[in-house]
Amino acid sequence: MAGRDGLALGILENGGVKCRIMGDDKTMELIVDLHIHSRYSRATSRDSTLEGLYRWGKIKGITIIGTGDFTHPEWFAELRDKLEPAEPGLLRLKEELAGEIDRELPESVRYRPIRFVPTTEISTIYSKNGAVRKLHQLIVLPGLVAVSELNSRLERIGNLKADGRPILGLDSKELLRHALEVSPEALFVPAHIWTPWFAVFGSKSGFDSLEEAYEELAPEVRAVETGLSSDPPMNWRVANLDGRAVISNSDAHSPQKLGREATVVQAEMSYVDIFGAIKTNDERLVGTIEFFPEEGKYHYDGHRVCGVRLAPHETKARQGLCPKCAKPVVVGVDYRVDELASRPVGHEPAGAKSVEYIIPLGEILAELRGVKGADGRAVVKEYDRLIHGLGSEFDILRGLPLERIQEVSPYLAEAIGRLRRREVYLEPGYDGVYGVIRVFRDAAERADTFAQMSLLDL
Repeated sequence: MAGRDGLALGILENGGVKCRIMGDDKTMELIVDLHIHSRYSRATSRDSTLEGLYRWGKIKGITIIGTGDFTHPEWFAELRDKLEPAEPGLLRLKEELAGEIDRELPESVRYRPIRFVPTTEISTIYSKNGAVRKLHQLIVLPGLVAVSELNSRLERIGNLKADGRPILGLDSKELLRHALEVSPEALFVPAHIWTPWFAVFGSKSGFDSLEEAYEELAPEVRAVETGLSSDPPMNWRVANLDGRAVISNSDAHSPQKLGREATVVQAEMSYVDIFGAIKTNDERLVGTIEFFPEEGKYHYDGHRVCGVRLAPHETKARQGLCPKCAKPVVVGVDYRVDELASRPVGHEPAGAKSVEYIIPLGEILAELRGVKGADGRAVVKEYDRLIHGLGSEFDILRGLPLERIQEVSPYLAEAIGRLRRREVYLEPGYDGVYGVIRVFRDAAERADTFAQMSLLDL
Protein backbone atom coordinates (compact mmCIF):
# COMPACT_ATOMS: atom_id res chain seq x y z
CA MET A 1 0.00 0.00 0.00
CA ALA A 2 1.51 3.30 -1.10
CA GLY A 3 1.52 6.06 1.48
CA ARG A 4 -1.12 7.18 3.90
CA ASP A 5 -3.44 8.30 1.08
CA GLY A 6 -3.64 4.87 -0.52
CA LEU A 7 -2.53 6.07 -3.97
CA ALA A 8 -1.93 2.59 -5.27
CA LEU A 9 -3.57 0.17 -7.68
CA GLY A 10 -6.09 -2.13 -6.11
CA ILE A 11 -9.60 -3.25 -5.33
CA LEU A 12 -10.64 -3.86 -1.75
CA GLU A 13 -11.65 -7.41 -0.90
CA ASN A 14 -15.20 -6.29 -0.13
CA GLY A 15 -15.53 -4.78 -3.60
CA GLY A 16 -14.81 -1.13 -2.90
CA VAL A 17 -12.47 0.63 -5.30
CA LYS A 18 -9.45 2.31 -3.70
CA CYS A 19 -8.31 3.95 -6.90
CA ARG A 20 -7.34 3.06 -10.44
CA ILE A 21 -3.87 3.59 -11.83
CA MET A 22 -3.22 1.44 -14.87
CA GLY A 23 0.41 0.94 -15.85
CA ASP A 24 2.05 4.23 -16.86
CA ASP A 25 -1.33 5.95 -17.11
CA LYS A 26 -1.64 7.92 -13.89
CA THR A 27 -5.18 9.05 -14.51
CA MET A 28 -7.89 8.03 -12.08
CA GLU A 29 -11.62 8.27 -11.86
CA LEU A 30 -12.04 11.22 -9.52
CA ILE A 31 -15.36 12.21 -8.01
CA VAL A 32 -15.38 15.96 -7.51
CA ASP A 33 -17.69 18.04 -5.28
CA LEU A 34 -16.74 21.73 -5.40
CA HIS A 35 -19.76 23.62 -4.07
CA ILE A 36 -19.98 23.17 -0.30
CA HIS A 37 -20.23 25.41 2.74
CA SER A 38 -18.39 25.62 6.04
CA ARG A 39 -19.93 26.22 9.44
CA TYR A 40 -19.34 29.94 8.83
CA SER A 41 -22.19 30.11 6.32
CA ARG A 42 -25.75 30.67 7.44
CA ALA A 43 -27.95 27.63 8.02
CA THR A 44 -25.08 25.17 8.08
CA SER A 45 -24.11 22.35 10.41
CA ARG A 46 -21.57 22.90 13.17
CA ASP A 47 -19.99 19.69 11.84
CA SER A 48 -19.03 21.46 8.60
CA THR A 49 -15.36 21.49 9.55
CA LEU A 50 -12.39 20.27 7.54
CA GLU A 51 -12.30 17.15 9.70
CA GLY A 52 -16.01 16.54 9.09
CA LEU A 53 -15.65 17.04 5.35
CA TYR A 54 -12.64 14.70 5.27
CA ARG A 55 -14.44 11.97 7.18
CA TRP A 56 -17.63 12.12 5.16
CA GLY A 57 -15.75 12.49 1.89
CA LYS A 58 -14.25 9.06 2.52
CA ILE A 59 -17.57 7.55 3.57
CA LYS A 60 -19.29 8.96 0.49
CA GLY A 61 -16.47 8.04 -1.92
CA ILE A 62 -15.47 11.54 -3.06
CA THR A 63 -11.88 12.37 -4.01
CA ILE A 64 -11.78 16.15 -4.56
CA ILE A 65 -13.69 18.38 -2.13
CA GLY A 66 -14.05 22.13 -2.34
CA THR A 67 -13.21 23.96 0.85
CA GLY A 68 -16.11 26.37 0.44
CA ASP A 69 -16.23 29.83 2.01
CA PHE A 70 -12.57 30.76 1.51
CA THR A 71 -13.50 34.44 1.68
CA HIS A 72 -14.41 34.17 5.38
CA PRO A 73 -11.40 35.30 7.48
CA GLU A 74 -11.79 32.73 10.24
CA TRP A 75 -12.35 29.86 7.82
CA PHE A 76 -9.41 30.98 5.70
CA ALA A 77 -7.25 30.93 8.84
CA GLU A 78 -8.35 27.33 9.44
CA LEU A 79 -7.49 26.39 5.87
CA ARG A 80 -3.97 27.72 6.33
CA ASP A 81 -3.62 26.02 9.72
CA LYS A 82 -5.05 22.57 8.94
CA LEU A 83 -4.20 21.98 5.27
CA GLU A 84 -0.87 21.36 3.60
CA PRO A 85 0.26 21.17 -0.04
CA ALA A 86 -0.27 17.88 -1.83
CA GLU A 87 -0.12 17.43 -5.60
CA PRO A 88 0.26 20.68 -7.63
CA GLY A 89 -2.61 23.03 -6.80
CA LEU A 90 -4.25 20.61 -4.36
CA LEU A 91 -4.27 20.44 -0.57
CA ARG A 92 -4.70 17.70 2.01
CA LEU A 93 -5.55 17.55 5.67
CA LYS A 94 -2.41 17.53 7.79
CA GLU A 95 -1.23 14.07 8.70
CA GLU A 96 -1.81 14.32 12.44
CA LEU A 97 -5.46 15.30 11.86
CA ALA A 98 -6.08 12.84 9.05
CA GLY A 99 -4.48 9.93 10.88
CA GLU A 100 -6.75 10.36 13.90
CA ILE A 101 -9.85 10.26 11.69
CA ASP A 102 -8.59 7.36 9.57
CA ARG A 103 -8.12 5.17 12.62
CA GLU A 104 -11.83 5.50 13.37
CA LEU A 105 -12.99 4.74 9.83
CA PRO A 106 -13.82 1.25 8.56
CA GLU A 107 -11.18 -0.52 6.50
CA SER A 108 -13.49 -0.35 3.49
CA VAL A 109 -13.01 3.41 3.08
CA ARG A 110 -9.92 4.24 5.16
CA TYR A 111 -7.38 4.33 2.33
CA ARG A 112 -9.22 6.52 -0.13
CA PRO A 113 -7.29 9.69 -0.99
CA ILE A 114 -8.99 12.98 -0.14
CA ARG A 115 -7.83 16.26 -1.61
CA PHE A 116 -9.14 19.76 -1.01
CA VAL A 117 -9.23 22.64 -3.45
CA PRO A 118 -10.01 26.27 -2.47
CA THR A 119 -13.56 27.26 -3.41
CA THR A 120 -16.13 29.83 -2.42
CA GLU A 121 -19.62 30.93 -3.40
CA ILE A 122 -20.24 34.66 -3.69
CA SER A 123 -23.59 36.41 -3.97
CA THR A 124 -23.66 39.54 -6.11
CA ILE A 125 -26.60 41.93 -5.98
CA TYR A 126 -26.62 44.92 -8.35
CA SER A 127 -28.64 46.75 -10.97
CA LYS A 128 -28.06 46.13 -14.66
CA ASN A 129 -30.09 46.82 -17.77
CA GLY A 130 -32.92 48.29 -15.75
CA ALA A 131 -33.39 45.42 -13.29
CA VAL A 132 -32.01 44.22 -9.96
CA ARG A 133 -29.81 41.17 -10.48
CA LYS A 134 -29.05 38.57 -7.82
CA LEU A 135 -26.51 35.93 -8.81
CA HIS A 136 -24.51 33.27 -7.01
CA GLN A 137 -21.12 32.31 -8.43
CA LEU A 138 -18.67 29.56 -7.53
CA ILE A 139 -14.95 30.38 -7.72
CA VAL A 140 -12.17 27.77 -7.66
CA LEU A 141 -8.51 28.79 -7.23
CA PRO A 142 -5.23 26.84 -7.40
CA GLY A 143 -3.86 27.43 -3.92
CA LEU A 144 -4.09 29.68 -0.88
CA VAL A 145 -1.76 32.39 -2.23
CA ALA A 146 -4.30 33.18 -4.95
CA VAL A 147 -7.07 33.05 -2.34
CA SER A 148 -5.29 35.59 -0.19
CA GLU A 149 -4.96 37.97 -3.14
CA LEU A 150 -8.63 37.66 -4.11
CA ASN A 151 -9.75 38.12 -0.51
CA SER A 152 -7.70 41.30 -0.18
CA ARG A 153 -9.44 42.70 -3.25
CA LEU A 154 -12.94 41.71 -2.19
CA GLU A 155 -12.66 42.96 1.39
CA ARG A 156 -12.32 46.45 -0.07
CA ILE A 157 -15.67 45.97 -1.80
CA GLY A 158 -17.84 44.37 0.89
CA ASN A 159 -17.98 42.69 4.30
CA LEU A 160 -16.40 39.23 4.15
CA LYS A 161 -16.86 38.54 7.87
CA ALA A 162 -20.65 38.48 8.04
CA ASP A 163 -21.22 35.21 6.20
CA GLY A 164 -19.27 32.39 4.59
CA ARG A 165 -21.14 33.25 1.41
CA PRO A 166 -20.63 37.02 1.27
CA ILE A 167 -22.98 39.44 -0.47
CA LEU A 168 -21.24 42.01 -2.65
CA GLY A 169 -22.69 44.96 -4.51
CA LEU A 170 -20.57 44.14 -7.53
CA ASP A 171 -21.37 43.41 -11.16
CA SER A 172 -20.81 39.69 -11.74
CA LYS A 173 -18.65 40.52 -14.75
CA GLU A 174 -16.29 42.43 -12.48
CA LEU A 175 -16.18 39.53 -10.01
CA LEU A 176 -15.12 37.29 -12.89
CA ARG A 177 -12.48 39.83 -13.90
CA HIS A 178 -11.04 39.87 -10.37
CA ALA A 179 -10.85 36.07 -10.29
CA LEU A 180 -9.01 35.88 -13.63
CA GLU A 181 -6.59 38.65 -12.70
CA VAL A 182 -5.70 36.80 -9.50
CA SER A 183 -5.13 33.57 -11.42
CA PRO A 184 -5.64 32.74 -15.11
CA GLU A 185 -6.25 29.16 -13.89
CA ALA A 186 -9.29 30.22 -11.86
CA LEU A 187 -12.51 28.39 -12.61
CA PHE A 188 -15.57 30.66 -12.46
CA VAL A 189 -18.91 28.84 -12.44
CA PRO A 190 -22.37 30.43 -12.35
CA ALA A 191 -24.00 28.43 -9.55
CA HIS A 192 -27.32 26.50 -9.77
CA ILE A 193 -28.01 28.52 -12.88
CA TRP A 194 -31.79 28.02 -13.10
CA THR A 195 -32.89 28.60 -9.50
CA PRO A 196 -35.60 31.32 -9.48
CA TRP A 197 -33.66 33.52 -7.07
CA PHE A 198 -29.91 34.12 -7.10
CA ALA A 199 -29.04 32.53 -10.45
CA VAL A 200 -27.81 33.76 -13.80
CA PHE A 201 -30.89 32.38 -15.62
CA GLY A 202 -33.26 32.63 -12.64
CA SER A 203 -36.81 33.73 -13.39
CA LYS A 204 -36.81 36.35 -10.60
CA SER A 205 -33.55 38.22 -11.04
CA GLY A 206 -31.42 36.63 -13.73
CA PHE A 207 -30.55 37.18 -17.39
CA ASP A 208 -31.54 35.51 -20.65
CA SER A 209 -27.97 34.80 -21.79
CA LEU A 210 -24.45 34.59 -20.44
CA GLU A 211 -23.46 37.41 -22.80
CA GLU A 212 -26.02 39.72 -21.22
CA ALA A 213 -24.61 38.92 -17.77
CA TYR A 214 -20.86 38.81 -18.43
CA GLU A 215 -20.57 40.78 -21.67
CA GLU A 216 -17.11 40.54 -23.27
CA LEU A 217 -15.96 38.14 -20.53
CA ALA A 218 -18.68 35.57 -21.30
CA PRO A 219 -16.19 33.31 -23.17
CA GLU A 220 -14.28 32.98 -19.88
CA VAL A 221 -17.28 31.23 -18.33
CA ARG A 222 -16.23 27.71 -19.22
CA ALA A 223 -18.64 25.78 -17.02
CA VAL A 224 -22.07 26.10 -15.43
CA GLU A 225 -23.60 24.27 -12.49
CA THR A 226 -26.91 22.43 -12.95
CA GLY A 227 -28.25 22.90 -9.41
CA LEU A 228 -30.45 20.29 -7.78
CA SER A 229 -33.55 21.18 -9.82
CA SER A 230 -32.05 20.66 -13.29
CA ASP A 231 -29.91 18.02 -14.94
CA PRO A 232 -27.59 18.01 -17.98
CA PRO A 233 -30.28 16.92 -20.51
CA MET A 234 -32.33 19.97 -19.56
CA ASN A 235 -29.28 22.19 -20.11
CA TRP A 236 -28.45 20.54 -23.44
CA ARG A 237 -31.59 22.14 -24.86
CA VAL A 238 -30.12 25.64 -24.47
CA ALA A 239 -27.83 26.72 -27.32
CA ASN A 240 -26.29 29.49 -25.18
CA LEU A 241 -24.53 26.76 -23.16
CA ASP A 242 -23.01 24.93 -26.14
CA GLY A 243 -19.32 24.13 -25.69
CA ARG A 244 -19.38 24.75 -21.96
CA ALA A 245 -19.03 22.05 -19.34
CA VAL A 246 -22.18 21.23 -17.42
CA ILE A 247 -21.10 20.20 -13.93
CA SER A 248 -22.88 19.26 -10.72
CA ASN A 249 -22.07 19.71 -7.03
CA SER A 250 -23.86 19.09 -3.76
CA ASP A 251 -24.14 22.65 -2.37
CA ALA A 252 -23.84 20.77 0.94
CA HIS A 253 -24.62 22.64 4.15
CA SER A 254 -23.57 19.63 6.23
CA PRO A 255 -20.91 16.96 5.60
CA GLN A 256 -23.59 14.26 5.39
CA LYS A 257 -24.97 15.97 2.26
CA LEU A 258 -21.69 15.74 0.35
CA GLY A 259 -22.03 14.06 -3.01
CA ARG A 260 -25.78 14.34 -3.45
CA GLU A 261 -24.57 15.68 -6.79
CA ALA A 262 -21.01 15.51 -8.11
CA THR A 263 -18.83 15.61 -11.22
CA VAL A 264 -16.71 12.72 -12.50
CA VAL A 265 -13.37 13.24 -14.26
CA GLN A 266 -10.73 10.82 -15.48
CA ALA A 267 -7.56 12.77 -14.77
CA GLU A 268 -4.27 12.93 -12.96
CA MET A 269 -4.28 14.11 -9.39
CA SER A 270 -3.41 17.75 -10.10
CA TYR A 271 -5.27 21.04 -10.30
CA VAL A 272 -4.22 21.65 -13.90
CA ASP A 273 -5.43 18.27 -15.16
CA ILE A 274 -8.68 18.15 -13.20
CA PHE A 275 -9.77 21.70 -13.95
CA GLY A 276 -8.32 21.60 -17.43
CA ALA A 277 -10.79 18.77 -18.06
CA ILE A 278 -13.65 20.98 -16.93
CA LYS A 279 -12.54 24.18 -18.65
CA THR A 280 -11.98 22.45 -22.01
CA ASN A 281 -14.97 20.10 -21.65
CA ASP A 282 -12.86 17.36 -23.23
CA GLU A 283 -12.94 13.58 -22.88
CA ARG A 284 -11.40 13.75 -19.41
CA LEU A 285 -14.71 15.13 -18.15
CA VAL A 286 -16.66 11.89 -17.86
CA GLY A 287 -19.99 13.26 -16.66
CA THR A 288 -22.07 13.95 -13.59
CA ILE A 289 -23.84 12.20 -10.73
CA GLU A 290 -27.28 13.72 -10.31
CA PHE A 291 -30.20 14.19 -8.00
CA PHE A 292 -33.29 13.35 -9.97
CA PRO A 293 -34.11 16.98 -10.85
CA GLU A 294 -37.72 16.44 -9.80
CA GLU A 295 -36.42 16.14 -6.22
CA GLY A 296 -35.07 19.69 -6.35
CA LYS A 297 -37.21 22.22 -4.54
CA TYR A 298 -37.68 24.49 -7.54
CA HIS A 299 -38.24 21.99 -10.35
CA TYR A 300 -41.94 22.69 -10.94
CA ASP A 301 -43.93 25.89 -10.52
CA GLY A 302 -46.13 26.45 -7.53
CA HIS A 303 -47.30 28.28 -4.47
CA ARG A 304 -46.07 26.77 -1.21
CA VAL A 305 -48.49 28.57 1.12
CA CYS A 306 -51.43 27.18 -0.86
CA GLY A 307 -49.92 23.72 -1.37
CA VAL A 308 -50.23 24.15 -5.14
CA ARG A 309 -47.81 22.44 -7.54
CA LEU A 310 -48.10 23.05 -11.27
CA ALA A 311 -46.41 21.61 -14.33
CA PRO A 312 -45.29 24.28 -16.83
CA HIS A 313 -48.23 23.67 -19.16
CA GLU A 314 -50.63 24.13 -16.23
CA THR A 315 -48.95 27.40 -15.28
CA LYS A 316 -49.32 28.68 -18.83
CA ALA A 317 -52.97 27.64 -18.96
CA ARG A 318 -53.60 29.56 -15.73
CA GLN A 319 -51.59 32.56 -16.94
CA GLY A 320 -49.12 32.12 -14.08
CA LEU A 321 -51.71 32.50 -11.31
CA CYS A 322 -52.34 30.23 -8.34
CA PRO A 323 -55.74 28.48 -8.66
CA LYS A 324 -56.39 28.96 -4.92
CA CYS A 325 -55.38 32.54 -4.17
CA ALA A 326 -55.03 34.00 -7.69
CA LYS A 327 -51.58 35.38 -6.88
CA PRO A 328 -48.57 34.71 -9.16
CA VAL A 329 -46.92 31.34 -8.62
CA VAL A 330 -43.15 30.93 -8.34
CA VAL A 331 -41.97 29.90 -11.79
CA GLY A 332 -39.65 26.93 -11.48
CA VAL A 333 -36.69 25.56 -13.34
CA ASP A 334 -38.52 23.33 -15.82
CA TYR A 335 -40.59 26.29 -17.03
CA ARG A 336 -37.59 28.61 -17.23
CA VAL A 337 -35.50 26.12 -19.22
CA ASP A 338 -38.34 25.82 -21.71
CA GLU A 339 -38.43 29.61 -22.07
CA LEU A 340 -34.76 29.80 -23.10
CA ALA A 341 -34.46 26.47 -24.94
CA SER A 342 -34.17 26.28 -28.71
CA ARG A 343 -34.20 22.47 -28.82
CA PRO A 344 -36.82 19.86 -27.94
CA VAL A 345 -36.96 17.75 -24.81
CA GLY A 346 -34.68 14.74 -25.31
CA HIS A 347 -32.07 16.51 -27.43
CA GLU A 348 -28.65 14.94 -26.93
CA PRO A 349 -25.57 16.69 -28.35
CA ALA A 350 -22.66 14.94 -30.01
CA GLY A 351 -20.21 13.84 -27.34
CA ALA A 352 -22.78 14.05 -24.57
CA LYS A 353 -21.34 13.29 -21.16
CA SER A 354 -22.46 10.48 -18.88
CA VAL A 355 -25.38 11.23 -16.55
CA GLU A 356 -26.00 8.97 -13.54
CA TYR A 357 -28.94 9.44 -11.19
CA ILE A 358 -28.85 8.53 -7.53
CA ILE A 359 -31.01 8.55 -4.46
CA PRO A 360 -28.91 9.01 -1.30
CA LEU A 361 -28.36 5.68 0.46
CA GLY A 362 -29.90 6.93 3.70
CA GLU A 363 -33.12 7.85 1.87
CA ILE A 364 -33.30 4.39 0.29
CA LEU A 365 -32.82 2.71 3.66
CA ALA A 366 -35.52 4.90 5.22
CA GLU A 367 -37.94 3.91 2.47
CA LEU A 368 -37.12 0.23 2.90
CA ARG A 369 -37.93 0.55 6.60
CA GLY A 370 -41.04 2.61 5.97
CA VAL A 371 -39.85 5.60 7.99
CA LYS A 372 -39.74 9.25 7.00
CA GLY A 373 -36.24 10.39 7.94
CA ALA A 374 -32.78 9.09 7.10
CA ASP A 375 -31.37 10.20 10.45
CA GLY A 376 -33.24 7.74 12.71
CA ARG A 377 -31.19 5.37 14.84
CA ALA A 378 -32.12 2.21 12.94
CA VAL A 379 -31.34 3.74 9.54
CA VAL A 380 -28.01 5.16 10.72
CA LYS A 381 -27.05 1.77 12.21
CA GLU A 382 -27.87 -0.01 8.95
CA TYR A 383 -26.01 2.64 6.93
CA ASP A 384 -22.88 2.11 9.04
CA ARG A 385 -23.16 -1.67 8.66
CA LEU A 386 -23.32 -1.36 4.89
CA ILE A 387 -20.34 1.01 4.68
CA HIS A 388 -18.29 -1.38 6.83
CA GLY A 389 -19.30 -4.36 4.73
CA LEU A 390 -19.46 -3.02 1.18
CA GLY A 391 -17.44 0.18 0.85
CA SER A 392 -18.33 3.81 0.22
CA GLU A 393 -21.82 5.07 -0.53
CA PHE A 394 -20.91 5.69 -4.17
CA ASP A 395 -19.48 2.16 -4.44
CA ILE A 396 -22.81 0.81 -3.25
CA LEU A 397 -25.01 3.06 -5.37
CA ARG A 398 -22.97 3.05 -8.58
CA GLY A 399 -20.54 0.22 -8.99
CA LEU A 400 -20.94 -2.87 -6.85
CA PRO A 401 -22.57 -5.87 -8.55
CA LEU A 402 -26.09 -6.39 -7.30
CA GLU A 403 -25.13 -9.94 -6.41
CA ARG A 404 -22.59 -8.61 -3.92
CA ILE A 405 -25.14 -6.26 -2.35
CA GLN A 406 -27.68 -9.09 -2.22
CA GLU A 407 -25.35 -11.11 0.01
CA VAL A 408 -25.63 -8.38 2.62
CA SER A 409 -29.18 -7.11 2.00
CA PRO A 410 -31.46 -8.60 -0.68
CA TYR A 411 -34.01 -5.82 -0.19
CA LEU A 412 -31.38 -3.14 -0.75
CA ALA A 413 -30.20 -4.98 -3.87
CA GLU A 414 -33.76 -4.87 -5.22
CA ALA A 415 -34.02 -1.14 -4.50
CA ILE A 416 -30.66 -0.29 -6.06
CA GLY A 417 -31.47 -2.40 -9.10
CA ARG A 418 -34.58 -0.30 -9.61
CA LEU A 419 -32.58 2.89 -9.10
CA ARG A 420 -29.95 1.92 -11.66
CA ARG A 421 -32.70 1.14 -14.17
CA ARG A 422 -34.34 4.49 -13.30
CA GLU A 423 -37.52 2.70 -12.27
CA VAL A 424 -38.53 5.28 -9.71
CA TYR A 425 -41.61 7.29 -8.77
CA LEU A 426 -41.37 11.07 -8.90
CA GLU A 427 -43.26 13.85 -7.14
CA PRO A 428 -41.65 17.11 -8.32
CA GLY A 429 -40.62 19.82 -5.88
CA TYR A 430 -41.90 23.39 -6.15
CA ASP A 431 -41.56 26.82 -4.52
CA GLY A 432 -39.00 25.74 -1.93
CA VAL A 433 -40.56 22.32 -1.21
CA TYR A 434 -38.32 19.34 -1.99
CA GLY A 435 -39.75 16.70 -4.29
CA VAL A 436 -40.04 13.04 -3.36
CA ILE A 437 -38.33 10.19 -5.21
CA ARG A 438 -39.26 6.62 -4.31
CA VAL A 439 -38.24 3.20 -5.58
CA PHE A 440 -41.64 1.78 -4.62
CA ARG A 441 -44.95 3.37 -5.55
CA ASP A 442 -46.26 3.11 -1.99
CA ALA A 443 -46.13 1.00 1.16
CA ALA A 444 -48.42 -1.62 -0.38
CA GLU A 445 -46.11 -2.22 -3.35
CA ARG A 446 -43.11 -2.37 -1.02
CA ALA A 447 -44.81 -4.96 1.19
CA ASP A 448 -45.93 -6.99 -1.82
CA THR A 449 -42.42 -6.98 -3.28
CA PHE A 450 -40.89 -8.08 0.02
CA ALA A 451 -43.47 -10.87 0.32
CA GLN A 452 -42.65 -12.18 -3.16
CA MET A 453 -38.93 -12.08 -2.39
CA SER A 454 -39.52 -14.06 0.81
CA LEU A 455 -41.39 -16.71 -1.14
CA LEU A 456 -38.40 -17.02 -3.43
CA ASP A 457 -36.13 -17.47 -0.38
CA LEU A 458 -34.08 -14.42 -1.28
